[in-house]
Amino acid sequence: MIVPNLALRPGRSFFIRTQFLANVFPSRGLLSGRLFVAFHGLVVERKVRLPILRMLDATFAVKSIQHYMKYLSTLFISLLVLTTGFGQKNISMSDAILKGRTLSPESLSGVQWVPGTHTFTYRAENKLVRMEAGNQAIDTIDLLSQLNAAAQAAGMDAFSGLPGFQWKAADEMWFQKGSTIYEYKLGKDLKAVNAMPEGTAGADVHEKNYNAAYSVDDELRVCINGKESVVAKSEKDGIVYGKSVHREEFGIYKGTFWSPSGRYLAFYRMDESMVTEYPIYVLDEMPAKAEMIRYPYSGAKSHHVTLGIYDTQTGTTSYLNTGEPVEQYLTNIAWTPDDKQVLIAVLNREQNHMWLNAYDVASGNLAKTLFEEKNDKWVEPQHPAIFVPGSDSEFIWESERDGFNHLYLYNLSGKMIRQLSEGPNPVTQNYGFTKDGSRCFYQMATNYGMDRDLYMVGLDKKAKPVKLSQEKGTHFASVSEDGRYLVDYFSNEKTPRTIFLADTEKPSRPKIIFSASNPLEEYAVGMTKMLQLKAEDGTVLNARMILPTNFDGSKKYPAIVYVYNGPHVQLVSNTWMGAGALWMHHMAEEGYVLFTIDGRGSANRGQAFENAIHRQLGDLEVADQLVGVNYLKHQSFVDADRIGVFGWSYGGFMTTSLMTRPEAKGAFKCGVAGGPVIDWRMYEIMYTERYMDSPEENPEGYEKNSLFNYIDNLDGRLLMIHGSSDNVVLWQHSLRYIRECVRKGKQIDYFVYPEHLHNVRGKDRVHLFEKIEQFFADNL
Repeated sequence: MIVPNLALRPGRSFFIRTQFLANVFPSRGLLSGRLFVAFHGLVVERKVRLPILRMLDATFAVKSIQHYMKYLSTLFISLLVLTTGFGQKNISMSDAILKGRTLSPESLSGVQWVPGTHTFTYRAENKLVRMEAGNQAIDTIDLLSQLNAAAQAAGMDAFSGLPGFQWKAADEMWFQKGSTIYEYKLGKDLKAVNAMPEGTAGADVHEKNYNAAYSVDDELRVCINGKESVVAKSEKDGIVYGKSVHREEFGIYKGTFWSPSGRYLAFYRMDESMVTEYPIYVLDEMPAKAEMIRYPYSGAKSHHVTLGIYDTQTGTTSYLNTGEPVEQYLTNIAWTPDDKQVLIAVLNREQNHMWLNAYDVASGNLAKTLFEEKNDKWVEPQHPAIFVPGSDSEFIWESERDGFNHLYLYNLSGKMIRQLSEGPNPVTQNYGFTKDGSRCFYQMATNYGMDRDLYMVGLDKKAKPVKLSQEKGTHFASVSEDGRYLVDYFSNEKTPRTIFLADTEKPSRPKIIFSASNPLEEYAVGMTKMLQLKAEDGTVLNARMILPTNFDGSKKYPAIVYVYNGPHVQLVSNTWMGAGALWMHHMAEEGYVLFTIDGRGSANRGQAFENAIHRQLGDLEVADQLVGVNYLKHQSFVDADRIGVFGWSYGGFMTTSLMTRPEAKGAFKCGVAGGPVIDWRMYEIMYTERYMDSPEENPEGYEKNSLFNYIDNLDGRLLMIHGSSDNVVLWQHSLRYIRECVRKGKQIDYFVYPEHLHNVRGKDRVHLFEKIEQFFADNL
């Protein structure tokens, strides 16, 4: 609370702990002077001459000091928000959607440490800037001009822009442009070291010898020194080689894995011929054409995956004997440094038992189960083993076994050497090791998941983690090869971006090397307020509220709750503007209060917080969202009868739940549900069975959380939106829901985006948000 001095006379100055200095003229209803207010971390200083929002009369009767304090606090919040946006231009919905990059804080682009040095580089348009960390000396290279001069000398086509590259040595880099891979020495030769045919997909290039693996149609191929070979070709429809598997769960995003030397290529083979086919309609053909995809519903048959090994020297392929049952998950593929073994985190279909297995490449047989992990709810490996530089046997494994994601040092005998990170906060990113393997660096979610801090820990038994970041907020790091220096990207609610250069031997004295200006300085932006509320059991829940531009504390505003509240997503954090999206600030300009709360089940709070939703998706999430609604309804400036809700995907499931579940009755006047899950029996195996178990194991949970059961409770306006080509949450969800609404005589608004996938992208996204905006304007 802002605490004012109690002295208040017409025409006299007063202050709020030296934060507010102004003259009050009650007879004219004006306040003038200088406003300097710190409120929930937001600091604003401006000259003001504005109408007093709640008239302060010279003979104001103060019933009590407490009443007076509350009265003035409301006034000063109003003044703070009003002056924040006074005289500035508005953010259009089109700008909010299409100009996200230009309206985001600036940064240093493409920061990389040069191997073997204390120098890092970044890009400035088509030039390369180098900074030496020790003395911060800077020089600039016109890299594009150098590249084009080298290209001309080699008889190659010129480059139109600076390509993305990776340093290989102090003066040597490599990059891929189009289908060609190049190597370049600064100021010297440019040469093409490998080339793939046009029309390839999913290129995976080995960083040392530039061997490339990729797909062409239904074939997996490799190109070595310009010579192409076919590794595998699909025998029939439903068999896929070299692509991501298991619906890209478990951290899987690709299907090929080069060995450290580049001799071997491990690749996924997925047989999904037994999986249910589902039609996706192509509309421009007459009649419309149905393209079939394979979609594994929960409780139904799943695909079968094996791992192949291709030897580039002999041109032969073998398969690892990963055994039975065939419906298991092969996740987190890692090679041992000597190319002799492949580590696979094998997970049962029930996802409650994981084996980290080492397979012998020569024989294909299981060499050893290094260790197992079990949990009565779920085990979810997300990161492959990372071997310590200089060691053929020691590696780091990430696990939530103690309730929070931490780093564990193991060896290939299966012995845990020690736990490296510790405490009631999860590791959210592992930055890897120093070149000598003596230390590793990582990021951890702290302060109930709101902040991100940087840590360093030695691998010897006596070493304790050292906190490297200083400011309270969100930090990301890029670490030099020897670990002496790091570039620290920092932001928090009121800081757009500051980049520090830190000496890890003196982490308390980082130096600012870049500071971004506020990209929204010229725009009217409502105040963002960060909150911590409590669930029914006392669990702390993080929330964010964005107040309308030109906020007037005496008015009643409609509110919009933006919701997700599902696994692996966090919407509220201590980063720039509290991680609120630009479209929210546009809606604040239109006079709405925007509110978001991360309830139990959302990410980066530890296992107990996240797995509390197990077998009952929707129950606790609805309860926690209602905590936020209850908070809103107790704010004097929120109209309790005009609250809406909007969410997409899991958020669409939540929106529909909040509009129809009996425990949320009357909470919302209207809602927008995009791409909603309606019944978990219709959603994919990998995700659903992790959180709900199978329909056979948990029939009560599936039935209770099927939203078909609550249609009779719908009494507000519900707009449902879906992409007709959605291959994640199938169109069938919302179509069946509409059919049941019609059968029950319930009115529902509905809109389809033809041939869009799970979300609406590109310029059509402006149309989507304009439709959402109009719906709330009509109903709130």
